[in-house]
Amino acid sequence: MFTGIIQEVGKVKEITRFTDFAQIEITCGQVLSKLNIGDSIAVNGVCLTATKINTVSFEADVMIKTLELTSLGKLSNSDSVNLELAMLASDRFGGHFVQGHVDAVAVVTKTLVTKDWTQIQIKVSPDLLKYIVAQGSICLDGVSLTVGEVAQDLISVWLIPKTLEKTNFADKKIGDVLNVEVDLLAKHVERLMQSKSKDV
Repeated sequence: MFTGIIQEVGKVKEITRFTDFAQIEITCGQVLSKLNIGDSIAVNGVCLTATKINTVSFEADVMIKTLELTSLGKLSNSDSVNLELAMLASDRFGGHFVQGHVDAVAVVTKTLVTKDWTQIQIKVSPDLLKYIVAQGSICLDGVSLTVGEVAQDLISVWLIPKTLEKTNFADKKIGDVLNVEVDLLAKHVERLMQSKSKDV
């Protein structure tokens, strides 16, 4: 389980692709002191398992389905990635419940930069819209954000300078692909309502 509060921005050092999976090596610093082999770590919102760790980087295997269904399949060497270690039971809960299970990818359709904030608009899959509400939570590339606006299949989020400083969102541009995980609670409520309707 994660919270969507990014702890560090890492860099892709190398991606080795095989027939049905890939190995990704990411350079970073801060998270390494608390990361152990076998631990979960969210990379751009995708839950991966650390398989190798050294003093400057860690490695993880990415299965073919994950490469196909998330933006990790589009990563290149030197790309920046958002990193978050799995939360401890004693951690402060600063974001919202994030599993690291990406529901879909979305495309950036608009960016608007001002001195005080940056607006990013993305186009989301129609089947996810029922889980997204204005002022509700959403996880984009591993970052817990508040939905500002919903208009048909477009949603907008507003980012403060601190978010841009602490994540890779400062690099986002039109056409970029983001990993989307909708609010887990919304999916549970839907499932509960479906079960109740069958009992009636």
